[in-house]
Amino acid sequence: MSFAFERMVAGRYLRSRRKEGFISVIAGFSFLGIMLGVATLIIVMSVMNGFRDELIGRILGLNGEINVYSPSGPIFPYEPLLERLKKTPGVKLALPTIEGQALLTMQGAASGVAVRGLRPQDFSIKPILSTGIKDRLSQPDYFGEDRVAIGVAMAQRLHLRPGDKITLIAPKAKTTPFGNIPRSRSFTVGAIFDVGMYEYNNSFVYMPMDMAQAFFETGEGVSAIEVMTPDAANTAAVEDAINNELGGQYNVADWQGSNASLANALDVERNVMFLILTLIIIVAAFNIISSLIMLVKDKGRDIAILRTMGATRGMIVRIFLYTGATVGVGGTLAGTALGVVFARNIEAIRQWLQGLTHTELFSAEIYFLSKLPAKLEPGEVVLIAGMALVLSFAATIYPAWKAAKLDPVEALRRE
Repeated sequence: MSFAFERMVAGRYLRSRRKEGFISVIAGFSFLGIMLGVATLIIVMSVMNGFRDELIGRILGLNGEINVYSPSGPIFPYEPLLERLKKTPGVKLALPTIEGQALLTMQGAASGVAVRGLRPQDFSIKPILSTGIKDRLSQPDYFGEDRVAIGVAMAQRLHLRPGDKITLIAPKAKTTPFGNIPRSRSFTVGAIFDVGMYEYNNSFVYMPMDMAQAFFETGEGVSAIEVMTPDAANTAAVEDAINNELGGQYNVADWQGSNASLANALDVERNVMFLILTLIIIVAAFNIISSLIMLVKDKGRDIAILRTMGATRGMIVRIFLYTGATVGVGGTLAGTALGVVFARNIEAIRQWLQGLTHTELFSAEIYFLSKLPAKLEPGEVVLIAGMALVLSFAATIYPAWKAAKLDPVEALRRE
């Protein structure tokens, strides 16, 4: 069945340039409102998804999905435990680590740092570290003996380069007949890394395992065993298998429990932003209702003439449904295209705006990450577009019904 007549009349109403031109202006603003609402929602949700994935991905790139540690102190000997963990189903990799705090001093400047001890072969296994080296000593063993790796933000803050010396002061003092004396040791900067997270770039020092054991006086023991799994989102089964294997001798904690507050905060923020930005689309839908109601009022005589010429109520309904749907569908499609293009090029746009305004729009010190991330979820884009279409179609129902219920005799008498 052809509805060409209804579409033709709806198009003429939208393109009206006479006294109803004001209605076309309102329809234009409704179109812009839906377009900007859909685009903004897609962009913001993509940035929120990218921020969450980048943040958690980098945290997991530097830490294990599951950590095994002893409540009584360093794990010694750790080699048998390491072998047991490697044979546990679901365990992809197990690495011994030492963690501690220290005070870094350099030319009178001092700051607290987190020290992490890794075996040199394990340092090269972590892709986020090995591929994030920005500068290093020319020798192959730039991470070994007394050579440590520091973050790029720390190097910039303290004006350090590979080959420079730093001094670390351990929290545990050395007891002498003259009292407790802080233990300190000098290390050589062997490499400077950039893992894309300001917190790690600014406050982490990676140290060879044997040097960390001597510095923190753990003997041959380690602080924990990091366990990597094939799927970071589903660690519960692997955690249960590790608990069964170890029989409760060690404490086992996964990354979701250790970072529960961070993950929950990101999820809550994401949901709240979705609800708030949806209001933009709802407001635009109300603009469609107001413009159509005004159109129905101004076109009362035309509707009456159409009815007396044989137009059915269904035809009148379809005319106004087409009018409102054209605004809604057009705005939704334009907003979806704009949002997708903007989200895919968000970092380039940020760099351009920073160069144009000479201001920093995404500070790494505040947002933890060194670049603005965005991740488009196709299902989410379809959901946003579908929601906008439903609201747009719903906004046309009442004005279209009102137009169809108009009494031709009364409309012509008022005219």
